[in-house]
Amino acid sequence: MTAHTRITTPFTRDSTVDEVLAGVDLNGRRAIITGATSGIGAETARALASAGVEVTLAVQDLEAGERAAADITSKTSNRRVFVSHLELADRSSVAAFAAGWDGPLHILVNNAGIKALPELTRTSEGWELQFATNHLGHFELALGLHKALASAGQARIVSVSSSRHLLSPVIFDDLHFAFRPYDPWLAYGQSKTANVLFALGVTARWSSDGITANALNPCAIATGHRRHVGGEVTTPPDLQKALQQDAATAVLLAASPLLEGVGCRYFEDCNEAVRVTHRTDDYHGVAPYALDPENADRLWDMSTDMLAG
Repeated sequence: MTAHTRITTPFTRDSTVDEVLAGVDLNGRRAIITGATSGIGAETARALASAGVEVTLAVQDLEAGERAAADITSKTSNRRVFVSHLELADRSSVAAFAAGWDGPLHILVNNAGIKALPELTRTSEGWELQFATNHLGHFELALGLHKALASAGQARIVSVSSSRHLLSPVIFDDLHFAFRPYDPWLAYGQSKTANVLFALGVTARWSSDGITANALNPCAIATGHRRHVGGEVTTPPDLQKALQQDAATAVLLAASPLLEGVGCRYFEDCNEAVRVTHRTDDYHGVAPYALDPENADRLWDMSTDMLAG
């Protein structure tokens, strides 16, 4: 077994999206970003559009999406910024979105998500809503877009996870809290661990098609998906970042030439995260269970079976 070599870049926690993309020409590339009406998603979309990418905002709220698209166009002069409806917890919506996509897809940023729902909420299939939205919805979306990604030649999937993956592994024997008492943060944590394992699963299965995937931890800022926790930011002020800095890691994974052909990694602050053996107060690093290939295979198989059932 070869030793793991941690990837580092010239960029840091203070780097901005514009610094990451300085001198990078992305004309001719096409991207989809889920949940891109505000926060990291919108800033990632703006940065990619400024580098010449055709960007589609896949959003639940079309009016908010149109406002975001207009704002991005006004800031970048890129008129190839589009909006399409997507409800990740609604399988018919995911299927319609994927079926409606035409042509190659170079970048898929799985950014949308919900966080710490105070009460156990299930989809019509009986799936816990955070797991269904944050993982299964994006999983099914990627499956539906596989041919488009493969036809791009070299394509990247960016899976937006969280430092809160350190709260819980994926509990395979009780994904939907049928036996465990429901806990909002444990449910969120396992969904974010699933986001990391998804990146491993994609790269293992699709790298031969030119598709790679990585996951990332963004800094905690008050954006829409935090509405269930009152928009509260628990990160100490000295560790918080501006939005242009906060989205830099996502943009790095989506488009930097430094990561061409790289997959199966988890990044934070524009560098690959250190693997940790326990959770610390600052929630930095990545847990071994989130980078376990056997866990990734098990999650992929279970997700496929759930969607087939």
